[in-house]
Amino acid sequence: MLIFTLRRIANGLVMLVAVSFVAFFLLRIGAGNVARLILGLQATPEQIAELNEQLGLNRPLIEQFSTWLANAARLDFGDSWSMPETVNEVLFPRLGVTLTIVTLTTIVAVAIILGTLAAIHGGAIDRIVQFIGLIGFSVPGFLVAFFLVTLFAIQSKIFNAVGYVDFAESPTEWAKSITLPVAALSLSAIASVAQQVRGSVTDAINMDYVRTLRARGLSFNRVVYKHVLRNAGGPALSILGVQFVGMLGGAILIEQIFAIPGLGPYAVGATSMSDIPAVMGLVVVTALVVIVVNLVIDLLSAALNPKVRLS
Repeated sequence: MLIFTLRRIANGLVMLVAVSFVAFFLLRIGAGNVARLILGLQATPEQIAELNEQLGLNRPLIEQFSTWLANAARLDFGDSWSMPETVNEVLFPRLGVTLTIVTLTTIVAVAIILGTLAAIHGGAIDRIVQFIGLIGFSVPGFLVAFFLVTLFAIQSKIFNAVGYVDFAESPTEWAKSITLPVAALSLSAIASVAQQVRGSVTDAINMDYVRTLRARGLSFNRVVYKHVLRNAGGPALSILGVQFVGMLGGAILIEQIFAIPGLGPYAVGATSMSDIPAVMGLVVVTALVVIVVNLVIDLLSAALNPKVRLS
């Protein structure tokens, strides 16, 4: 298990460096005359040359990347080109907000329970899960967001329509500000996870070993919760990991709709301003989150199924 873990960590680090390398060169090549963009059309050639010198943009690209990578290894993403604060000062608080939304959405998507109950009991629960799946797959997240805001914020005034309150400042206001974004983001995740688990558990229940265990006198619940869920857990974990990564992208749109100071508005602003240090910080932390999530999923899958460690 230790070798398996170390191998996954090494693969993740290589992937992180590769993503950073590709992103850096694509951004630098596509940005054009960055100094001109920062200073404006009225800047003189002397001012542009001075800013290029100050930002190190007159050096070879490989040297620029090496310097950036050395700093990034210490989680220092440098100064923003479009904001007075450093990238770290803006990025990490916003990262915490986005991860809070995505993590809560993932917890809500423990509609794994719905999927399991549907597979075991069928009937009304099964039809409810099927209905949730249909709605989650067919209705765009932004429409769900607008519906929730209209119903629960504008008309009912139960939750906040826009804005974000830190938990330390007021737990009640924090809950009111984050409930609708989480609800809007979680519908598609619930649909995917519930459908996947429903199918996995149904397949596992119909396998020969379940009938053998039942013939030996084991209760149905014991067979399900000790054996069936263990075998069905691998596909469920995989789809949950994919959903977590996908929700990072979906959170950008949701944060824009609800005016939440997460990575979404920051990414839009940094990209429009060709703020390469800010965009690179976003790329690295997002890639790091994805790598960590995949590592956790791999370790949990390996714990459930020893065959994974041999693959």
